[in-house]
Amino acid sequence: MRPNFFSNMTSSTGESLVELRNLTFGYGDRVILDDISLSVPRGKVTALMGASGGGKTTILRLIGGQNRAQSGELLFDSQDVGQLDQKGLYAARRRMGMLFQFGALFADLSVFENVAFPLREHTDLPEALIRDIVLMKLNAVGLRGARDLMPSDLSGGMARRIALARAIALDPELVMYDEPFSGLDPISLGTSARLIRQLNDSMGLTSIFVSHELEQTFAISNHVIILANGKVATQGTPEQVRRSTDPLVHQYVNGLSDGPVRFHYPGPSIKEDFGLGASAVQQF
Repeated sequence: MRPNFFSNMTSSTGESLVELRNLTFGYGDRVILDDISLSVPRGKVTALMGASGGGKTTILRLIGGQNRAQSGELLFDSQDVGQLDQKGLYAARRRMGMLFQFGALFADLSVFENVAFPLREHTDLPEALIRDIVLMKLNAVGLRGARDLMPSDLSGGMARRIALARAIALDPELVMYDEPFSGLDPISLGTSARLIRQLNDSMGLTSIFVSHELEQTFAISNHVIILANGKVATQGTPEQVRRSTDPLVHQYVNGLSDGPVRFHYPGPSIKEDFGLGASAVQQF
């Protein structure tokens, strides 16, 4: 008989649900995260931001145990995910929900069946109770009426909301979102942002999401972490991050085209490439 994961689970009451301690990870010779330390406050909404390729999604994969740190620790509720065996890792994952960038719904299952899938996979709940839970989760994201639709019938924003209902089906403690605002129109984007905040507060969750969208991200986040060059460039409340004097953070937050991240890719000087004199170079 499968265990019932809706029973009360023992967890520590520390301030951080997730911690990275002096963690290093890379692909081959390319270091993505370099001796990095950060924490995700319990019960809060934390945003991971920074330039593309900076390791934001990699952190989500490390939390879920898809990747393992090459050195240092990644703690989930005081357990080092990198040291868990398969049974321990699966148990930790059942306490997490994941919203993938484009929803990743099962194309051949209806909306109802997509949300019911984790309940059937991980519990022995009767079908009548599964039905009620699925409808409650769909109602929480405003799509109870879409229960019989197929993923091909959904807009991009609706698909994300269905995927969110599936991610919270097992009442996780931590929900991770990989670029939940990518490709959404302003209405869908605002709806998704509001749902992340509302569900976090109403369900007592801890949320961590990857985003490049500044306005909505700062509006709903308690804690913002900006990554750069494998390190934490800055972290704090949205207002603290906005006031950062770090040149790279200032460029990122204000969307400036030039700064520490240069507009021109490094190469030979204009004088060398075009054989021009100093006066002509000034015209470029």
